[in-house]
Amino acid sequence: MPWEKRTVERKRIEFVEEVLRGELSKSELCRRYGISRKTGDKWLNRSKAGETLADRSHAPFNSPNKTLPEIEEAVLAKRRKHPAWGPRKLHRALEREGEIKAPAPSTIADILKRNGYISIEASQAAKPYKRFQKASSNEMWQVDFKGHFAMQDGNRCHPLTMIDDCSRFSLCVDAKENERRDGVTESFTRVFLTYGLPDALLGDNGNPWGSSQSTGYTLFEIWLMDLGILPIHGRPFHPQTQGKEERFNKTLVAEVLKIFDIINMQDAQMRFDAFRDCYNNERPHEALGLDVPADHYTPSIRAFPSKIREWAYPSCFVMRKIKSSGYITYGNQGYYLSESFGGYTLGVRESRIDGCINIYYRQFRIARIDLREKAIISRKIYRADGDDVGGEY
Repeated sequence: MPWEKRTVERKRIEFVEEVLRGELSKSELCRRYGISRKTGDKWLNRSKAGETLADRSHAPFNSPNKTLPEIEEAVLAKRRKHPAWGPRKLHRALEREGEIKAPAPSTIADILKRNGYISIEASQAAKPYKRFQKASSNEMWQVDFKGHFAMQDGNRCHPLTMIDDCSRFSLCVDAKENERRDGVTESFTRVFLTYGLPDALLGDNGNPWGSSQSTGYTLFEIWLMDLGILPIHGRPFHPQTQGKEERFNKTLVAEVLKIFDIINMQDAQMRFDAFRDCYNNERPHEALGLDVPADHYTPSIRAFPSKIREWAYPSCFVMRKIKSSGYITYGNQGYYLSESFGGYTLGVRESRIDGCINIYYRQFRIARIDLREKAIISRKIYRADGDDVGGEY
């Protein structure tokens, strides 16, 4: 019968000793020990040569495909610098740098696992997914405040983040003391001066981006429309509408907030600036085929104007000035629109829907009123098409 693993070396020694004693023939001993004549000769020859009878290693003398120590260390060094990056991102980053021959992502995964940098659970959880995106830069930007956090000086920081929907390019990561409109407008003005104007801006339904149906429109939305930018809002309680922005904020948490203890607002901005530079220019992005966002982003051709131009409505519009209380009057009936529009003159035009009128601000349809129900039935903002500013009327 085959030799048990725990006694295999001892059995080989006994076999050799019995052969050397000569009491039984080598053939008979091979049958008793359950081995072939060739195997028996192998143990005899190794014993005569003074070699051990333990199993030899089956590893090749040379491993041409084994990762060189300096390459493995380069992989681990990059991972230490970016603890949240997986094998594919590390491979692409090393490949872009060109200082070493980057190992395959599977080899990098083995290196990370072997050195305790990645768990099996984390590897199984990392599943890529697809998401809708705009076709070109500046068609739409996404904006949000990442939830505020406490700093070591006792104050709280409110990170304002903004990305381009198509390229995932980070346009802004600003450390803010609060989420008020003045600070937001300051950041947007700087971004508009640097990158130009987008066609649309997607934000949630909270201030300063938008407001509830009961309070109407915000001054921030009016400012965007003054600049020809369409304000868009995700559905309430559906953060997946801003999935790219949500994902960016998770990356900010993983690669900055979970790693560094932020001291104060200045330290926060320094960390955010370094993260943003890395995110745009070094960090490979799965949704971009592991390119970096800077490879895909192009600034807008629409420059930030030094002065908001006056708007002339076509003659087919009826003009109505909004009261300071936020009401618009039509047909001896008042409708609450928004105090933000107090003092503004808006355009009114009949809708294609029988019994309804549309309210316009510049090239945007901002509301629809049902005259029979005497109620505003829509506050969603649309960009009107055509010379008559009536793409949907």
